[in-house]
This record gives sequence, structure tokens and C-alpha cells, in this order.
Amino acid sequence: MIVPREHGAWGMLLVPLATGAIVAARSAFNGIALLLFIVATLSLFWLRTPVEAWFGLSPIKAQSREERRLVMQAIVVFCVIALASLVLLFADAYARGLLIIGAVSGIAFGVQALVKKLGRAGRMPAQIIGAIGLTSTAAGAYYVATGRLNSTAVALWAANWLFAADQIHFVQIRIRGSKLTSANEKFARGKWFIYAQIALIVFLTAASVYHALPLWTLAAFVPVLWRGLAWFLRPTQPLDVHKLGFSELAQAIVFGVLLSAAFLV
Repeated sequence: MIVPREHGAWGMLLVPLATGAIVAARSAFNGIALLLFIVATLSLFWLRTPVEAWFGLSPIKAQSREERRLVMQAIVVFCVIALASLVLLFADAYARGLLIIGAVSGIAFGVQALVKKLGRAGRMPAQIIGAIGLTSTAAGAYYVATGRLNSTAVALWAANWLFAADQIHFVQIRIRGSKLTSANEKFARGKWFIYAQIALIVFLTAASVYHALPLWTLAAFVPVLWRGLAWFLRPTQPLDVHKLGFSELAQAIVFGVLLSAAFLV
């Protein structure tokens, strides 16, 4: 009821944050502001689980008096920590940039909530839209560390979101195609994923050519693009959801390292 359970969401939050901080390290670096941003980000992210448990919005609900007291204590603690961190950042002239990032993220989470109401058909689109908010930590970390909300911050945010969207799509394909055996069946079920992979390659190439993204950004996507293609080519194996989750987390870490290197070259 208190600790966030989705390790995929942890990856979408922390890997972009790390890439923003690493890329910012090549410039003038405000370590105190970055630390405050990390504390605020983790507190706000952690706040969601007890809030959902309190209001009965998650499968695990606070039911007994003791459980509700414990959950409310957690809500108060995380709210105080997040508020204190944000007040200090705002007092240090970071208000404008953080409000812009927060507004975009808030709109994304709002749209996500609406799309969720579509039921099963809206599950994957809602997750992809929500990833806009989670990956905003890339721009946020870069901004508070350097004091600049510029094209580099936006490019880091965009690259991390594209990676997250690809991951979400792949995981859904793996779950829905867990019982498929032949390549033809896999292609019939996953053709839109293949089209999305091709569109991603085209977009990244164009963005690199026109200097919207560093030239080596495409290389950071190679492992995850190969992972997607390999599923269509190799024999079907029993789906282990936990193993899939951890393998995708490993993919995210590799991507974060390669993306940071692409921006630093």
C-alpha cells in the first residue's frame, strides 16, 4: 500500500533522470538543486501508491483502521518532503522551468486518466501517454543541474519517451502474443509494432540529420530495436512476466548509458 510495485515505472522515472544528470555534468553543475529535484521527484512518485490505496483506486486498498492510519502517515510524510524540496527549488529561481515541465506532465497524466476510461482498448495508449510525464525527469534533471531549459533538455526528454513508448508497445505484444507459435502468427499480431519500429528508425535518422538529436542517438536504440526484431525470428518461449520485466529494465539501463554517451560525444 506504500511502496510502488511497478518496476517498469521505476525504470521510466529513474533512467531518464540519470541521463539528464549525466549529460548536465559536462556543464556548470548545481548538485544541491539536482539533489532537491531527485528528492521531490521520488516523493511525488512514491505518493501515488498510498493515495491510490487510501481512495481505493488500486487492487490493494487500505481497509482496516490501522492500515488507513499507516497510509495517511505515508501520504503526509511524502507531501511534506515533496513540498519542502519544491519550495527550496522555487526560491532558487527554478520555478518557471519546473512549472513548464510540471504543466506538460500534468496534462499528460490528465489525458492518460481519460484514455484509461476506454477500457482495454485504451490501456496501451494510456501507458504511452503517461510515459510523457514519467520521462520528464530527463528534462527536469538537466534543467535544475544547468539552469537551462533548452533544446538539449527537450531532446533528452523526447528520446527517453520514444524509448519508453517502444518498451510499452513491446511488452503488450509479448503478453498478447504469448501463445503464438509461427512467424506468420507473430507478424499478424505484431505488424503494427514492426511498423512503429520502422517509423522510429526513420524519425531518429531524420532528427539526427537535422541536428534535433545527436548523431549517435540512433546507436542507443539499436539494442532495443534488435530485441523487438528478434522476437519475431526466434521460436516462441513460455512467457515469464517477471523475467520480461527485469530484461526490459536491463534494456533501459543499457539505453540510458548509450544515450548519455551520444549526448556527450
